[in-house]
Amino acid sequence: MAASAIEIRSIDRVPASERHGRPRDQFTLWFGANAQITAIVDGALAVVFGADAFWAIVGLLVGNLLGGAVMALHSAQGPKLGLPQMISSRAQFGVLGAVIPLVFVILMYVGFAATGTVLSGEAINLIIGTDNRSIGILIFGAATAVLAILGYRYIHALGRVATVLGLLGFAYLTVSIFTRYDVSHAVFVKPFELSTFLVAVSVAAGWQLTFGPYVADYSRYLPQQTSERRTFWCTFAGSTIGAQCAMTIGALAGGLSSAGLGGSFLANQVGYMGNLAGGGLLAFAVYVMIVTGKLTVNCLNAYGSFMCSVTISTAFTRRSSVKPSARVFAVLAVIAVSVVVALAASADFLNLFKNFILLLLMVFTPWSVINLIDYYKISRDRIDVAALYNPDGRYGRWNKVALTSYAVGILVQIPFLSQSLYTGPITKLLGGMDISWIVGIAVTAAIYYPWAKATHRPFPADAVDRETDARRGEEHAPIA
Repeated sequence: MAASAIEIRSIDRVPASERHGRPRDQFTLWFGANAQITAIVDGALAVVFGADAFWAIVGLLVGNLLGGAVMALHSAQGPKLGLPQMISSRAQFGVLGAVIPLVFVILMYVGFAATGTVLSGEAINLIIGTDNRSIGILIFGAATAVLAILGYRYIHALGRVATVLGLLGFAYLTVSIFTRYDVSHAVFVKPFELSTFLVAVSVAAGWQLTFGPYVADYSRYLPQQTSERRTFWCTFAGSTIGAQCAMTIGALAGGLSSAGLGGSFLANQVGYMGNLAGGGLLAFAVYVMIVTGKLTVNCLNAYGSFMCSVTISTAFTRRSSVKPSARVFAVLAVIAVSVVVALAASADFLNLFKNFILLLLMVFTPWSVINLIDYYKISRDRIDVAALYNPDGRYGRWNKVALTSYAVGILVQIPFLSQSLYTGPITKLLGGMDISWIVGIAVTAAIYYPWAKATHRPFPADAVDRETDARRGEEHAPIA
C-alpha cells in the first residue's frame, strides 16, 4: 500500500506484507486522542457534580489508570491478530451474536462525534469570527469526513500533530492557571466524600473503556512479532497521560469557576479555555489545539463507525472485506447524523454528557471482561480467523455463554445505577454511590470464566481448514 494511498483494508486481516510502524506510534495517537476539549469537560464533570477539585483529580487518576489498563489490553491484541477489535469479538459472541454489542458501539460513536462536533464547532467559530454555530459544525464535520475516509496513515499523522500541540497547549494552560489565579480557592474547599470521589473514578474509567471497541483497529498494522508488552505500555501511557492532563485542567477549571474565578466554565467551555489562555493570539492557538485534538478523536469515531457497520452487514453477507466506497458511505452517514445531533444539541450539555458516559460504562464493561478473559485466559490468542467470517463455522451464529454473561452483566448493574432518569434502590442505600460498573465486572467474570472454560473446545495449532485457507490466502489463515 503506497504511503499516500487511501487505506484499502477494512475488516479483513492485515497480511504480513502490509505490517508497519512501531509501538510508540500508539503513544502519539492515543495521547492526541485524549488531550482534547471533551476530556477537559469530562474532568470538570467530577467537580460540577459535587467533588472537591483535589479529590476529583485523584479520583480521575484512579479511573484513568484502571480503565486505561483495560483499554491497553485490548490494544495489545492488534499485532498478534491483525484484525479489527469487533471482528475478533465474533470468537466470543458468535458471528451474529457480536452484532448486539456492535449496536451499542455505533451509538457511542454517534454520541461522542456529536459532542465533539459541538465543542469544535464553537472553537472554529471563534477562530474565524462568526456567531453562526452551524458554520463551525459543518466545517468540522467536513474535515472529519476527509481524514476518516483517507484512513489509517492519515489518522496516525494527525495524532502526532495533536500530541505536539496538546503538550504545548496543556503545559501553557496549566502554568496560566497557577500564575493567574489563586488555586487554593479551587482545592480543599469541600471535605472528601466517597460518593463524589467514585463519580470521578467512574467518569474517567468510562472514558477509557469507550476506546476498547476500536483500540486494536490502530495496532493491527504493527508487525506480528511486535511485543504485546510494548504495545500495551505505549497505548496505556499515551491514553492515560493525555486524558489525565486534560481532565486535571478540567477539574481545576471547574473548581475555579465554582469559586467565581475566570468566568463560567458551565456556560461556555471553549470560551473559558480561550480566556484562560489570555485572549488574543494565545487564545487563537488554544482554539487550534482544541480543533486538532477533537479532529483526531472524531476521525477515530467516524473510522470506527465504518468498521462496525461493515462488521454488522458482513455477518449476514458472509463477506470478509468490502470496497473502499463502503468506507465513504459509512463515514458520511455517521458524520451526517452527528452533525444533525450537534445542531440540535440541548443546552444541558454537561449533565447529558455525564449520563452518556456512565451509560456507556454500563454496557461496555461486560463486553471488555468477556473479550479479555477469552483472549488471555481461554483461547489464549488461538483464533480461527476464517471462521470469524462464516456463521456456520467454528464460532457459530450465537454463543449463549458470552451472550448470557453479557446480558446478566448489564442487568445486574441496574440496582446500582445513579442517573438523572433513574437511581437504583441499592444506590440509595449506599448514599448515592454508583458502583454499578464494579458490580458488572465482578458478576460478568464470575459467570463467564468458569462457564467458558468448561465449554471451550481448544483450537489446535496445526488445525488449518485447507480449503478455506487456499481460497482466502495468508490474510485469513488461523492464528496459532
